[in-house]
Amino acid sequence: MYRYIPKGVCTTEITFEVKEGRIITVKFYNGCSGSLQAISRLVEGLTVDEAIIRLKGIRCGRKDTSCPDQLSRGLEEYKCTQ
Repeated sequence: MYRYIPKGVCTTEITFEVKEGRIITVKFYNGCSGSLQAISRLVEGLTVDEAIIRLKGIRCGRKDTSCPDQLSRGLEEYKCTQ
């Protein structure tokens, strides 16, 4: 299980598990529960690279980032540790 602390969003922590290059589970702590559950279910089964491509750069309102964007950053950080 990899732990990422997001910045600039309501979510305070994101954890995820990757097996053989594919995202197995994602959990967001705090934030908009329904939307974050949907994001988790939509990315589960994707490769790490596919998820990064789909999520990177998504903004939330006037913020320069969002919870999906922060997940992409966490996945990029994860890739650097492998």
